[in-house]
Amino acid sequence: MVAGSSHAPLLAGLLLGASLIVAIGAQNAFVLRQGLLQAHRFPVALFCALSDAVLIAAGVGGLGIAVGQHPRVLMAIACIGALVLLWYGVQALRRAIHPQALTPDTHTDTRSVWRVLATCAGFTWLNPHVYLDTVLLIGSLASAWPATGPRLLFGIGAATSSFIWFFGLAYGARLLAPLFRKPMAWRVLDVFIALIMWSIAIKLLLSFIVH
Repeated sequence: MVAGSSHAPLLAGLLLGASLIVAIGAQNAFVLRQGLLQAHRFPVALFCALSDAVLIAAGVGGLGIAVGQHPRVLMAIACIGALVLLWYGVQALRRAIHPQALTPDTHTDTRSVWRVLATCAGFTWLNPHVYLDTVLLIGSLASAWPATGPRLLFGIGAATSSFIWFFGLAYGARLLAPLFRKPMAWRVLDVFIALIMWSIAIKLLLSFIVH
C-alpha cells in the first residue's frame, strides 16, 4: 500500500488502535474502577499505555509473525490468564456482596501501588487477546507500509491511542463519582466486572479447547 499522505500511516494507526482498545475488557474494567476510587490512577494508566506501546512496537518490528508460529505459547498464556481472570471475578463478586459508598474516606486504595500494578500486569500480559490485537493484528497491518518511516508512524499512531484512552478512562471516571456514592452502584459495577472477567476466561479456555 502506498500512502497518499505522510500523515496517513499515523492516522491509520491511531484509528485502528482506538477501535481495538475501546472494547470493554478486563483491563479497561480494572482501570475504570481505579479511576472511580481515584487511587493509583497515574501509574495504572501509564503502565497500561506503556505495555501497549511495547507490544505494538514488537508487532510492528516483526514479532507477530514469530508468535503466530508458536500456538502453544498462546495456549499457555491463555490458561494462566483464565485463572487470573476467574480469581479476580471472585474478588469482584465478594465486593458486590458487601458494597461501600464512594465517600472521601474510601477514595484511597488500601493496597500498595505495587500490588495494584501486579494485578494490572496480570490483565495486560496474561491475556492472549492483547497479543492477538497488538502484536499479531497491528503487526500484520503495519506491513502494508514496507518503508520503515511510514511503518514507524503507524505504530506511533496505535500507541498514541492507548495513551489517550487509558489516561482518559482513569481520570475521566471521576465524572461518574456522584453516581457511585450509592452502594448499589458499586454492587452493579462489581457484578458487571465479575461477569466480564468470567466470560473472558471461559472464552479463552474454550477457544483453545475447540482448536
